[in-house]
Amino acid sequence: MGKIFTSLGLMSGTSGDGVDASLISSDGLNKYSVIFDQYFKFDQNTYEKVHILKDKITKFEDLKKYNTEINELEREITLFHSKVVSAIISSTNEKIDLIGFHGQTIYHNSSEKISKQIGDAKLLSQLTEKVIINDFRKNDIQNGGEGAPLTPIFHNQIVKQKNIKFPVCILNIGGISNVSAIRSLESNSLKSRDLGPGNCLIDEWIRKNTKKKFDKNGDIAKAGKVDKLILNQAIDNFENSFVKKRLSFDRKDFSLGFVRGLNLEDGAATLTDYTGKVIVTNLLNFLSEDKEKKWKILICGGGRKNKFLIESIEKEIVKNFSIQLIDDYDVDGDYVESQAFAYIAIRSFLNLPITFPGTTGCKKPCSGGIITKNF
Repeated sequence: MGKIFTSLGLMSGTSGDGVDASLISSDGLNKYSVIFDQYFKFDQNTYEKVHILKDKITKFEDLKKYNTEINELEREITLFHSKVVSAIISSTNEKIDLIGFHGQTIYHNSSEKISKQIGDAKLLSQLTEKVIINDFRKNDIQNGGEGAPLTPIFHNQIVKQKNIKFPVCILNIGGISNVSAIRSLESNSLKSRDLGPGNCLIDEWIRKNTKKKFDKNGDIAKAGKVDKLILNQAIDNFENSFVKKRLSFDRKDFSLGFVRGLNLEDGAATLTDYTGKVIVTNLLNFLSEDKEKKWKILICGGGRKNKFLIESIEKEIVKNFSIQLIDDYDVDGDYVESQAFAYIAIRSFLNLPITFPGTTGCKKPCSGGIITKNF
């Protein structure tokens, strides 16, 4: 067994509402243990700035057009992350060796081979006096991959460590939904892809029509009625879309346009059912070669708390598939991604692969992550 590192993973996802932080110890190969998990919420001002900026950036040229705003927000977000690190250092006796710093994605277009996360690694390293590893997607993209999903290698580690029987899928419902199919413990046999929207459309609908940030438990959707006509048309449009051929998606690949005329509750119900149906349709397509097998589907991410969405998925799933929360295996489903970035920071530091031809479409297994020491 190699050296055990203590690594802090910092993840700010599509919801753009704060930072998930996870401190783990691991050799990056055979095992990991969780020391600390905590969520740090952005203040309302930062939260609004993130979403206003993301809404403005719809094409590559916008990255240049809004460069000043991007730089200002990058500094603000980096300072926030430095406060998170300080809070964690003061609350633990552990010596942190590495920080996996995902940053905030503001633009991801797999067909253009561009993925832009904001977060200043040099500044964060200087402020925290720690080795920072970030920009995890760049090397994968340069080697023909789509730069996402990045978490399957950690999903593989969870299955290995928890002795979960094969075949198993880990379905992450964050802003975008993605899945890792694990048939054996060989990392080269890993298969993954994004499936479609997760929480992103539902959250945006709630954000634009109420003062809330998300539909807690799916209660708003539950109070509404699904518009079947609109729903079926939207699903047909997605099925016929060129976007579907990609392995990775961005929030901007999906639109709220088809529910625009509906009231709050009916819009939420229709969007939630749409999200569930797209997830299941693409999951079954993804597993089409092994559809007869008894797959165990373990769900993580914020979407697992939306009861209406989970019910929508369960209604559509085939009978030989079983659905469980990953929490049933003593894994906190809120922090799988932040733990993953702590884990892949270690692998990046050791120059071990974090992406594979079956996960992102890269030509060969690729390491990733840029190492920054600025103190």
